[in-house]
This record gives sequence, structure tokens and C-alpha cells, in this order.
Amino acid sequence: MPQLPGWLRLVLADDLAKQQRSISVAEFFEKNKHLLGFDSPTRGVITTIKEAVDNALDACEEAQVLPDIFISIRKTGSDLFRIIVEDNGPGIVPKQVPFVFGKLLYGSRFHQIRQTRGQQGIGISAAVLYAQLTSGLPTIVISRTGVKEQAHRFEIQIKIETNEPDVLKEEAIDWDRIHGTRVQIEFKSTMAAKKKLLEYLKYTSVVNPHARFRVELDEEAFTFERVSQEVIQCPVAIQPHPHGIELGQLKRMVIASDKKLLDFLVEGFSRVGKKTAQEMCDRAGLKGTLKVQGLSADQQKALLAAMQEVSVPAPPTTQCLSPIGEELIRRGLDKEFQMDFVSARTRPSSVFSGHPFVVEAAIGYGGKLPAEGNAIILRFANRVPLMYQQGACAITECITNVNWKSYNLSQQGLPTGPVLILVHVASTNVPFTSESKDAIAGIPEIEKEIVLALQDLGRELKTFLSRRDRSKLAEDRARAVCAIIPEISAKVSEIVEKPLVDTTPIEGKLMRKLIAKKSTRDGKVVIELANYSGFEGEISAYDISADNAADAVPKADFVSEMDGQFTKVWKMTIPSKSTWQVTYSGKGGGIIEIRGIDDNKKMVVDLDV
Repeated sequence: MPQLPGWLRLVLADDLAKQQRSISVAEFFEKNKHLLGFDSPTRGVITTIKEAVDNALDACEEAQVLPDIFISIRKTGSDLFRIIVEDNGPGIVPKQVPFVFGKLLYGSRFHQIRQTRGQQGIGISAAVLYAQLTSGLPTIVISRTGVKEQAHRFEIQIKIETNEPDVLKEEAIDWDRIHGTRVQIEFKSTMAAKKKLLEYLKYTSVVNPHARFRVELDEEAFTFERVSQEVIQCPVAIQPHPHGIELGQLKRMVIASDKKLLDFLVEGFSRVGKKTAQEMCDRAGLKGTLKVQGLSADQQKALLAAMQEVSVPAPPTTQCLSPIGEELIRRGLDKEFQMDFVSARTRPSSVFSGHPFVVEAAIGYGGKLPAEGNAIILRFANRVPLMYQQGACAITECITNVNWKSYNLSQQGLPTGPVLILVHVASTNVPFTSESKDAIAGIPEIEKEIVLALQDLGRELKTFLSRRDRSKLAEDRARAVCAIIPEISAKVSEIVEKPLVDTTPIEGKLMRKLIAKKSTRDGKVVIELANYSGFEGEISAYDISADNAADAVPKADFVSEMDGQFTKVWKMTIPSKSTWQVTYSGKGGGIIEIRGIDDNKKMVVDLDV
């Protein structure tokens, strides 16, 4: 191949050199906004709200206040949407506001080793960047830090070439909030993902049961109420763990320290005492009295190798992590999903590459969950829902790898039927697969904990399903007894021409239970309770149907109405071998429930079914 003349090669090199320049972070993400979750106008709304809500929740928890978060999404033009997120957090000091919202990779949490929703300092500033790219409009921020301080209003954009904030306007204003922050972002988008947006808010409410969300979506209003009045204890930052450190990080720490090696190891790392630090020094062949700044490159490598070899206890997870807890997970799910069964597990804390983490899981079954199709999968990381890339997530892979058929569930890859599975990974460093934080990478230690939690819950679900099947079998038998014996009695009475015999005592003796029967005939509803259980305490009969039972004999002790359904309650004490009956006009249907007596001592039969 012919060579170019030397003078021509020199000209080309000079031309190339003139074209080369540094690229700012803002400029990079302007051309690669898909990396941050702004790959489409549809997804842009959810990503923006997610980043703003994450910041609001983190701020409220750091200030130890119960979060009250207001979210507004309104269409302002043919394809323009205005998003407002307002919180009651501690607010932001005015001089910091431009940098928080107008500079990518600027934040307070990146260098801290503790559980937080936001870590990189990209999210909300990326939304500001996306707004000025699509609409050209600045982001409006109002913040107030206390009752004695004035609120400040900013109009902010980002200088793309330098990744610096561009404050178009700043003024002090009156604001009715004592403290908090309000962000208004306007950009081109669509509301094609309205359902997914509401799902995100619903799921966020499930794993943040201490927060209240008020949402205005055009002309509709939604409220996701808190179920806990307890303020979450904010995680405390810890020192890096020796087993999770790399050479580059160690070099930076060495340069910044003026301590002796022994003190550097004890004070700079988690769970390293004087005895452990001395063992590290001995293995590295270094004296503990050496100044760390004087360590050569080879000595630093030897020290790092010794730090990895010496056994060090896992980091203190109770300080730096904030798991939700089994009780609050159950309450959060009960608030948003009506299910027959729900159980939760919080696994013991564990560690991967020196990073502490906790896996929590829950499983729900039945109720109003869809009876067909795959199970509902809820994935969370540090209390944040993961809404996209479900197939690329380690959580989904773990759920698929569990043999759900052994727990009495159908399975086609994922389990199928009226099932909900929740998995939450809390860590100081969640291993996401990308900057958009949509999926968790397949770390073996995390996958192991997820599978163990799911298997434990699967065993509990299997027990529930087995009991339910036995109860259904017993109910079917009871229905057969209660339906067939009276018919046999009627036929026998007709044949022998004798009066009809009351068969209730026979039914009771056969089953030795309190039998509750509901039947409808000729526009009359009859509920009859026959007590052959030996129990003589107070019993409550709940009848829920479209009938108001206004003419009931005896009258109900309590009646309430919701969505056209009337809940009627009768309270009574039925002596052993006695019966109680109520009659009213109606069409029947609905459900009947008996409370106040153990399940194994009662049988409820709806003869209309």
C-alpha cells in the first residue's frame, strides 16, 4: 500500500489536532440522554418525577420529617407538559440551588457510604438538561430553609459547554411553606405512559409507607396516604471496608492523609481495630509508624494485598442501611392491593465486595389480583421502584429460577396466577446495570439472598394454599350435607305422609360446628346459625351485599354503605344446640362472614352458590 508523503501526513495530523477538545459532562449526556432514562418523550415524564421524588424523600428523611409530597402534571401546549414536585423537606441553601439543579455530577451523597436513593448527582440536573433541549424553557426552583428565612426563586439552565449553572433570574419571594423545595420543569412529552406513572407512584407508596403523595394529573386527583406515622431513621455514613477497596481509591486516600500507617488503617476503614491493622502491616512488611504519604507504589500494592488477605468482620449494616421491615411491607401492600394472603421476609444483612446489603421480599396471593397471566413483579432498590428493563434484572432472573411448582403455583418461566412478588435490595452501593438505574446486575451474593427469601415465602404460601384447599373441601362437603339432607327429608316426609322434620340438628351433629347458612327464595333472604360447636361466646355475623336489609328481623346492630354495597352486622350469643335466624327482603348474593369463633369450629355455607 503506497505511503503518504511526509508533508501530507504532517498536515493531516495538524488538522486532527485542531479538531480535538475536551468534552463536558453535560455535553456528553446531551448526546447520550438515553443513558439517564430520557430515551423517549413518554419515559421522560416518569424519569423526571422519579428523580424529583427521590430527592424529596431523601431530604425529608435527613431532616427527620414525615414526607408530604405534591406532584402536578399538566399539559400546557400541544406537546408541552409542566411537571411540579413540591416537598416539605429542609430546603436548599440559596447559594447551592444553582449547582444542585444546574450542574451534572454535583451532589452530597456520592462519596458517602450509606443507603440513599440518589447517589450520582445526575438525576434532577439531567431533567433540567432534557427540559432545555426539548422546550428551551428554564427550570423554576423555589426553596426555603426555615420560618425565619425568605424563600428564593430561581430560573435555571445548564451551560452545555462547561457543565456550569446558568441562573437567568433569582429573587426573594413570599411562600406559604415554612420549609421545603418546589421544582417546576416544562418539556415536550406525551402522557401515553399515564398508567405506568400511576403504577410508579403506587409502588413508591408501598415501600415508603411513612410518606403521603398528593397527585394532580390534568383534571384528576389521587392521594396515596401514609400508613405509618413513624419517621424513618436516616442511615449514617460509614468508612470504606478493606475488602471493598481498589488500588486507585487507596492511592487517593494515602495522598490525602498525614497519619501514620497504623492510625490510617484504624481510622480510615470500617471494622479495623489496632490488632487487625497491625496484622495488615506485618503481612505487607511495613512498619505501623510509617507516614502513609511516604509509601511507594510497590508498598501501596503490598498493603492492598494484605488488606484483602486479613479477615475483617462485615460492615455495620444497622448504621448505614434502612430496610423497610416485614410489618411495614405488609401494611404497604395491604393498603394498595386487596389480597387473601400476604407475607414478608427481611433477610439477615450480607456483603458483596465490601458493600453491605439487605434483601427483603414479600409474596401475596388471591383477592383482587388478576387470576390469569404472569405474577405481578415489584422490583425495588433503596426504596425506589424499578419500572423498566425487567427482563435484564437479576431479581427477575432469581424469580424465574425458583421452582414455584413445588409451592403449588403454576409456572411458565415466571409463576402464573393471582400472585404478587416483591423484592427490595437495600445497599450502600446498588450494582445497577446502567446509569438509568433500571435493573440490578447479577451479583452472586445478592442472587443467593433473593432466592433464599423467595423460597422461605414459597413454603409459607404452600401452607396457606394447602389449608385453603382443605377448607374448600370441607366447605364443599358441608354444602352437600346442607343441600342434600333437607331434600332427602322432604322426600321421605312426602312418601310416609308425615310432617317435615327439621334436619338442622342432624347437620350439626355430623359436622360438630357452628353452621351458618344463607339462602334466598321468593325475594326473601334467610341467614340461619345453628350452634353444635360447644362455643357459647358472642358471635358477629357480617353480611355484605347490595341489599340494605331495612326490614330485617331482627334489625342489624350496624349498617354501612360503600360503592352500593351494604355491610350488615348482627351480634348475638347462641346457646349450644340452639339456632338463630334473620330474615329480610332482597336478592341475596354477596358474602357472609362469621367472626368471634375459631375457624375450625365454624362452617359457612351459601346455598345460593
